[in-house]
Amino acid sequence: MPKDPKLHATYLPPMEEKESSKPFHPTPNLDELETGPWPSFVTGLKRLAMQKDYGNMMVDLLGQLEHSYKTRLGYWKGGTVSVFGYGGGIIPRFTELMDSTGKPMFPECKEFHTLRVQPPAGNHYTTDMLRQLSNSWSKYGSGLIAFHGQTGNIMFIGTTTENTQHFFDEINDYGWDLGGAGPCVRTGMSCIGAARCEQSCANEQKIHRLLVNNFQDDMHRPALPYKFKFKVSGCPNDCQNSIHRSDFAVIGTWRDDMKVDQAEVKKFVEAKGRKYVVDNVISRCPTNALSLNDDDTLDVDNRNCVRCMHCINVMTKALSPGDDHGVTILIGGKRTLKIGDTMGTVIVPFMKLESDEDYEKLVEMAEETIDFFAENALEHERTGEMIERIGLVNFLEGIGVDVDPHMINHPREISYVRMDDWDIEAEKWNQRKAEAAG
Repeated sequence: MPKDPKLHATYLPPMEEKESSKPFHPTPNLDELETGPWPSFVTGLKRLAMQKDYGNMMVDLLGQLEHSYKTRLGYWKGGTVSVFGYGGGIIPRFTELMDSTGKPMFPECKEFHTLRVQPPAGNHYTTDMLRQLSNSWSKYGSGLIAFHGQTGNIMFIGTTTENTQHFFDEINDYGWDLGGAGPCVRTGMSCIGAARCEQSCANEQKIHRLLVNNFQDDMHRPALPYKFKFKVSGCPNDCQNSIHRSDFAVIGTWRDDMKVDQAEVKKFVEAKGRKYVVDNVISRCPTNALSLNDDDTLDVDNRNCVRCMHCINVMTKALSPGDDHGVTILIGGKRTLKIGDTMGTVIVPFMKLESDEDYEKLVEMAEETIDFFAENALEHERTGEMIERIGLVNFLEGIGVDVDPHMINHPREISYVRMDDWDIEAEKWNQRKAEAAG
């Protein structure tokens, strides 16, 4: 435990401590991580190690972690652990540290599996929900919980193979389900959206639930070349980081003019000063779409607005999204794998989501995308890498989406691109737009 308990008083709530039956291993390297000014995860692990129910497992976990810090090597290996009827949702961890007799050096944590559990849409929890989950994990696990993992799951970290099934059965009885793990559709995530945020332009929770419910079987039974992620953000602030963390990103937006309350603009200018507004709002517009008039009113060149949200975030009372709401769909975002980090490519610049048919169209597009990904991607290849390999045109043709000029972020400027057929393609696009307009 840290020498100064006040250091971590705001980070760690009070807990009744009962000495575990197993003495602590010496952990000089881990102890160093508690000496800084910030809360340390080591302190949390030591607190759990003091608990009678599961303290021995955490004591040996600290011992193995200390050994890893000494050797600078990891000693966990995978395997296969699942619950009845499911093929994913659990990350197996078995220790590789053995003594001279072939027995585990740290036997209490020889199995330290992680269960991924799907959070509610928008992360809407009640304290009763959290207590219920915590009580179940105290019975069958290490007590270590992470809200949330990189994919978005609730991470229940550290249990044995035997207790995996018991814990799942108990939480499943009162409504929780395992998330995705392995080459499957992963757990979807959505921001808290319209429930708390005035910038929301979409029904994030409905989109989230429709996608999750539709692909539940693909989450539980991995059958894809690699993982596939959905994330939903209600506005271009993209608080879920969906544009670079998900294969299928749905981001709320608007297509009419930004709303401007000139009275609030004047109040803001009066309170902050013209220099502040020019330096921190006007000059920071990436497309120079804003201008401050002599009478302290604001003009917006909506044609050049790229929905970066900076001005709205700074002048929240004065500026707000327009009323013609919809979503933009981007595909192919991911972290470094085969070809480095990629951000999502705009596939649908704007889609209205008002009727049940609109939402069905969104789900159908997700189905087409996953089916095409399953049939054409290489093993251990994400959607963005597949598109990079086969070309965007082939991908769009495969999922049945027409090419749209709005998919182009910036036109090419070099002279080695053939342009003799651009007029023909532009005419085709104009014709499609005219037919759609009726």
